[in-house]
Amino acid sequence: MTNTPRITLNNGVEMPQVGFGVFQVSDAETTAAVTTALDAGYRSIDTASIYGNECGVGNALARSGIRREELFVTSKLWIEDMGYDQTLKAFEQSLQLLGLEYLDLYLIHWPAPANDLYAASWKAMETLYREGKIRAIGVSNFQPVHLEALIERADVVPAINQVELHPALQNRSVIDVNSRYGVTTEAWSPLAQGAMLTEPTILQIAHKHGVSAAQVILRWHVQQGRVVIPKSVTPTRIASNLDLFGFELSQGELVSIDMLDRDERTGPHPDFFMG
Repeated sequence: MTNTPRITLNNGVEMPQVGFGVFQVSDAETTAAVTTALDAGYRSIDTASIYGNECGVGNALARSGIRREELFVTSKLWIEDMGYDQTLKAFEQSLQLLGLEYLDLYLIHWPAPANDLYAASWKAMETLYREGKIRAIGVSNFQPVHLEALIERADVVPAINQVELHPALQNRSVIDVNSRYGVTTEAWSPLAQGAMLTEPTILQIAHKHGVSAAQVILRWHVQQGRVVIPKSVTPTRIASNLDLFGFELSQGELVSIDMLDRDERTGPHPDFFMG
Protein backbone atom coordinates (compact mmCIF):
# COMPACT_ATOMS: atom_id res chain seq x y z
CA MET A 1 0.00 0.00 0.00
CA THR A 2 2.99 2.33 -0.38
CA ASN A 3 1.98 2.96 -4.00
CA THR A 4 -0.30 5.84 -3.04
CA PRO A 5 -0.78 8.23 -5.99
CA ARG A 6 1.24 11.41 -5.82
CA ILE A 7 0.17 14.94 -6.65
CA THR A 8 2.69 17.20 -8.39
CA LEU A 9 2.69 20.59 -6.71
CA ASN A 10 3.18 23.83 -8.64
CA ASN A 11 6.94 23.81 -7.98
CA GLY A 12 7.39 20.24 -9.27
CA VAL A 13 7.58 18.57 -5.84
CA GLU A 14 5.54 15.37 -5.58
CA MET A 15 3.32 14.79 -2.55
CA PRO A 16 1.41 11.62 -1.60
CA GLN A 17 -2.30 12.21 -2.18
CA VAL A 18 -3.28 10.50 1.09
CA GLY A 19 -1.45 11.43 4.26
CA PHE A 20 -1.81 10.80 7.98
CA GLY A 21 -2.96 13.63 10.26
CA VAL A 22 -2.22 13.86 13.99
CA PHE A 23 -4.52 16.70 15.09
CA GLN A 24 -5.73 16.19 18.68
CA VAL A 25 -3.41 13.22 19.20
CA SER A 26 -1.33 13.57 22.36
CA ASP A 27 2.44 13.51 22.07
CA ALA A 28 2.45 10.27 24.08
CA GLU A 29 0.06 8.59 21.62
CA THR A 30 1.56 10.08 18.48
CA THR A 31 4.65 7.89 18.22
CA ALA A 32 2.56 4.70 18.26
CA ALA A 33 -0.08 6.12 15.87
CA VAL A 34 2.49 7.34 13.34
CA THR A 35 4.37 4.04 13.59
CA THR A 36 1.13 2.19 12.81
CA ALA A 37 0.48 4.53 9.88
CA LEU A 38 3.98 4.04 8.46
CA ASP A 39 3.61 0.28 8.79
CA ALA A 40 0.29 0.52 6.92
CA GLY A 41 2.01 2.31 4.05
CA TYR A 42 1.56 6.00 4.72
CA ARG A 43 4.53 8.13 3.75
CA SER A 44 3.06 11.59 4.36
CA ILE A 45 2.62 12.86 7.92
CA ASP A 46 0.88 16.14 8.78
CA THR A 47 1.50 17.86 12.11
CA ALA A 48 1.70 21.42 13.47
CA SER A 49 3.49 23.24 16.24
CA ILE A 50 0.22 23.92 18.09
CA TYR A 51 -0.58 20.19 18.17
CA GLY A 52 2.25 19.70 20.65
CA ASN A 53 3.23 16.37 19.11
CA GLU A 54 6.08 17.16 16.73
CA CYS A 55 8.45 15.31 19.05
CA GLY A 56 6.22 12.21 18.92
CA VAL A 57 6.16 12.38 15.14
CA GLY A 58 9.92 12.74 15.02
CA ASN A 59 10.43 9.73 17.29
CA ALA A 60 8.28 7.56 15.03
CA LEU A 61 10.10 8.71 11.91
CA ALA A 62 13.50 8.09 13.48
CA ARG A 63 12.55 4.59 14.63
CA SER A 64 10.93 3.61 11.33
CA GLY A 65 14.14 3.01 9.40
CA ILE A 66 12.45 4.52 6.34
CA ARG A 67 14.76 6.65 4.22
CA ARG A 68 14.15 10.36 4.69
CA GLU A 69 13.62 10.91 0.96
CA GLU A 70 10.70 8.47 1.01
CA LEU A 71 8.87 10.54 3.63
CA PHE A 72 6.85 13.72 3.21
CA VAL A 73 6.58 15.72 6.44
CA THR A 74 4.37 18.78 6.93
CA SER A 75 4.23 21.17 9.86
CA LYS A 76 2.58 24.53 10.40
CA LEU A 77 3.33 27.98 11.80
CA TRP A 78 1.06 28.98 14.67
CA ILE A 79 -0.65 32.39 14.93
CA GLU A 80 1.39 33.58 17.93
CA ASP A 81 4.61 32.95 15.98
CA MET A 82 3.70 35.06 12.95
CA GLY A 83 5.97 37.84 11.74
CA TYR A 84 9.27 37.61 9.87
CA ASP A 85 11.76 36.92 12.67
CA GLN A 86 9.30 34.93 14.75
CA THR A 87 8.57 32.65 11.78
CA LEU A 88 12.25 31.85 11.30
CA LYS A 89 12.57 31.00 14.99
CA ALA A 90 9.38 28.90 15.08
CA PHE A 91 10.46 26.94 12.02
CA GLU A 92 13.80 26.04 13.60
CA GLN A 93 11.99 24.92 16.75
CA SER A 94 9.70 22.64 14.74
CA LEU A 95 12.65 21.23 12.84
CA GLN A 96 14.48 20.51 16.10
CA LEU A 97 11.46 18.78 17.68
CA LEU A 98 10.93 16.67 14.57
CA GLY A 99 14.63 15.78 14.45
CA LEU A 100 14.84 16.66 10.76
CA GLU A 101 17.20 18.67 8.60
CA TYR A 102 14.42 19.98 6.34
CA LEU A 103 10.65 19.94 5.95
CA ASP A 104 8.81 18.85 2.84
CA LEU A 105 5.99 21.34 3.42
CA TYR A 106 5.52 24.23 5.83
CA LEU A 107 2.21 26.06 6.11
CA ILE A 108 0.89 29.24 7.69
CA HIS A 109 -1.72 27.60 9.90
CA TRP A 110 -4.34 30.39 9.90
CA PRO A 111 -4.43 33.78 8.16
CA ALA A 112 -5.46 35.64 11.37
CA PRO A 113 -6.30 38.67 9.21
CA ALA A 114 -6.73 41.03 12.15
CA ASN A 115 -3.00 40.65 12.88
CA ASP A 116 -2.01 41.45 9.28
CA LEU A 117 1.16 39.39 9.69
CA TYR A 118 0.74 36.60 7.17
CA ALA A 119 2.58 38.49 4.42
CA ALA A 120 5.60 39.02 6.71
CA SER A 121 5.55 35.35 7.69
CA TRP A 122 5.37 34.39 4.03
CA LYS A 123 8.52 36.41 3.29
CA ALA A 124 10.34 34.43 5.99
CA MET A 125 9.06 31.17 4.52
CA GLU A 126 10.24 32.25 1.07
CA THR A 127 13.70 32.79 2.61
CA LEU A 128 13.68 29.29 4.11
CA TYR A 129 12.45 27.86 0.80
CA ARG A 130 15.26 29.53 -1.14
CA GLU A 131 17.76 28.20 1.43
CA GLY A 132 16.52 24.65 0.79
CA LYS A 133 15.19 24.12 4.30
CA ILE A 134 11.64 23.58 2.98
CA ARG A 135 10.80 21.80 -0.26
CA ALA A 136 7.43 23.52 -0.63
CA ILE A 137 5.59 26.29 1.20
CA GLY A 138 1.88 26.86 1.53
CA VAL A 139 -1.00 28.10 3.60
CA SER A 140 -3.88 26.67 5.59
CA ASN A 141 -7.40 28.01 6.10
CA PHE A 142 -6.93 30.86 3.64
CA GLN A 143 -10.15 32.23 2.20
CA PRO A 144 -10.06 33.63 -1.37
CA VAL A 145 -9.49 37.18 -0.13
CA HIS A 146 -6.52 36.09 2.01
CA LEU A 147 -4.96 33.98 -0.75
CA GLU A 148 -5.28 36.70 -3.39
CA ALA A 149 -3.87 39.35 -1.07
CA LEU A 150 -0.90 37.12 -0.25
CA ILE A 151 -0.17 36.23 -3.88
CA GLU A 152 -0.17 39.93 -4.82
CA ARG A 153 2.75 40.46 -2.42
CA ALA A 154 4.51 37.12 -2.84
CA ASP A 155 7.48 36.01 -4.93
CA VAL A 156 6.46 32.34 -4.55
CA VAL A 157 2.86 31.23 -5.10
CA PRO A 158 1.71 28.86 -2.33
CA ALA A 159 1.90 25.21 -3.31
CA ILE A 160 -0.95 24.13 -1.00
CA ASN A 161 -4.00 25.62 0.65
CA GLN A 162 -5.14 23.21 3.36
CA VAL A 163 -8.75 23.92 4.35
CA GLU A 164 -11.66 22.26 6.10
CA LEU A 165 -13.39 20.33 3.33
CA HIS A 166 -15.87 17.45 3.41
CA PRO A 167 -19.27 16.65 1.89
CA ALA A 168 -21.08 19.05 4.26
CA LEU A 169 -18.61 21.91 3.60
CA GLN A 170 -17.29 21.83 0.05
CA ASN A 171 -15.64 25.26 0.04
CA ARG A 172 -16.17 25.70 -3.70
CA SER A 173 -15.09 29.36 -3.78
CA VAL A 174 -11.78 28.39 -2.18
CA ILE A 175 -11.26 25.52 -4.62
CA ASP A 176 -11.96 27.85 -7.55
CA VAL A 177 -9.36 30.39 -6.44
CA ASN A 178 -6.83 27.66 -5.66
CA SER A 179 -7.29 26.26 -9.17
CA ARG A 180 -6.92 29.69 -10.75
CA TYR A 181 -3.47 30.12 -9.20
CA GLY A 182 -2.30 26.51 -9.49
CA VAL A 183 -2.55 25.92 -5.74
CA THR A 184 -3.33 22.34 -4.70
CA THR A 185 -6.31 21.94 -2.38
CA GLU A 186 -5.72 19.79 0.70
CA ALA A 187 -8.64 18.75 2.91
CA TRP A 188 -8.44 18.71 6.68
CA SER A 189 -11.31 17.13 8.58
CA PRO A 190 -12.10 15.23 5.35
CA LEU A 191 -14.69 13.12 7.19
CA ALA A 192 -16.22 16.07 9.09
CA GLN A 193 -14.87 14.53 12.31
CA GLY A 194 -17.07 11.52 11.65
CA ALA A 195 -20.29 13.51 11.27
CA MET A 196 -20.83 12.33 7.68
CA LEU A 197 -20.32 8.63 8.37
CA THR A 198 -24.03 8.02 9.03
CA GLU A 199 -25.28 10.02 6.05
CA PRO A 200 -27.75 7.76 4.16
CA THR A 201 -26.37 8.67 0.73
CA ILE A 202 -22.85 7.76 1.84
CA LEU A 203 -23.99 4.51 3.46
CA GLN A 204 -25.88 3.46 0.33
CA ILE A 205 -22.80 3.98 -1.85
CA ALA A 206 -20.60 2.18 0.70
CA HIS A 207 -22.93 -0.83 0.72
CA LYS A 208 -22.87 -1.00 -3.08
CA HIS A 209 -19.06 -1.08 -3.19
CA GLY A 210 -18.55 -3.19 -0.07
CA VAL A 211 -16.44 -0.54 1.62
CA SER A 212 -16.81 1.74 4.66
CA ALA A 213 -18.49 5.13 4.67
CA ALA A 214 -15.11 6.71 5.42
CA GLN A 215 -13.58 5.06 2.37
CA VAL A 216 -16.39 6.42 0.17
CA ILE A 217 -15.82 9.98 1.39
CA LEU A 218 -12.05 9.76 1.07
CA ARG A 219 -12.41 8.27 -2.41
CA TRP A 220 -14.69 11.20 -3.33
CA HIS A 221 -11.89 13.57 -2.34
CA VAL A 222 -9.23 11.61 -4.19
CA GLN A 223 -11.19 11.40 -7.44
CA GLN A 224 -11.47 15.18 -7.45
CA GLY A 225 -7.72 15.58 -7.23
CA ARG A 226 -7.43 16.72 -3.64
CA VAL A 227 -4.89 15.75 -1.01
CA VAL A 228 -6.48 14.28 2.14
CA ILE A 229 -5.09 13.72 5.64
CA PRO A 230 -7.50 11.51 7.62
CA LYS A 231 -6.76 10.99 11.30
CA SER A 232 -7.32 7.95 13.49
CA VAL A 233 -5.56 6.17 16.33
CA THR A 234 -7.34 2.88 15.60
CA PRO A 235 -5.05 0.54 13.60
CA THR A 236 -7.83 -0.95 11.46
CA ARG A 237 -9.16 2.48 10.52
CA ILE A 238 -5.67 3.81 9.86
CA ALA A 239 -5.19 1.00 7.34
CA SER A 240 -8.63 1.23 5.73
CA ASN A 241 -8.35 5.00 5.28
CA LEU A 242 -5.44 4.35 2.93
CA ASP A 243 -7.14 1.46 1.12
CA LEU A 244 -8.94 3.62 -1.43
CA PHE A 245 -7.68 2.40 -4.76
CA GLY A 246 -9.51 -0.89 -5.29
CA PHE A 247 -12.79 0.77 -6.23
CA GLU A 248 -14.02 3.82 -8.11
CA LEU A 249 -17.07 6.02 -7.65
CA SER A 250 -19.27 6.61 -10.69
CA GLN A 251 -20.02 10.12 -11.94
CA GLY A 252 -23.53 9.78 -10.54
CA GLU A 253 -22.18 8.82 -7.12
CA LEU A 254 -19.81 11.77 -7.13
CA VAL A 255 -22.69 14.11 -7.97
CA SER A 256 -24.88 12.64 -5.23
CA ILE A 257 -22.14 13.38 -2.68
CA ASP A 258 -21.66 16.86 -4.14
CA MET A 259 -25.34 17.51 -3.37
CA LEU A 260 -24.72 17.03 0.37
CA ASP A 261 -23.06 20.45 0.70
CA ARG A 262 -24.73 22.57 3.39
CA ASP A 263 -21.94 25.00 4.34
CA GLU A 264 -21.55 23.29 7.71
CA ARG A 265 -18.22 23.73 9.48
CA THR A 266 -16.73 21.60 12.23
CA GLY A 267 -14.05 24.21 12.94
CA PRO A 268 -13.88 28.00 13.21
CA HIS A 269 -14.32 30.45 10.33
CA PRO A 270 -10.96 31.71 9.02
CA ASP A 271 -12.17 35.29 8.73
CA PHE A 272 -12.49 35.58 12.49
CA PHE A 273 -10.28 32.94 14.11
CA MET A 274 -7.36 34.44 16.01
CA GLY A 275 -6.29 31.40 18.06
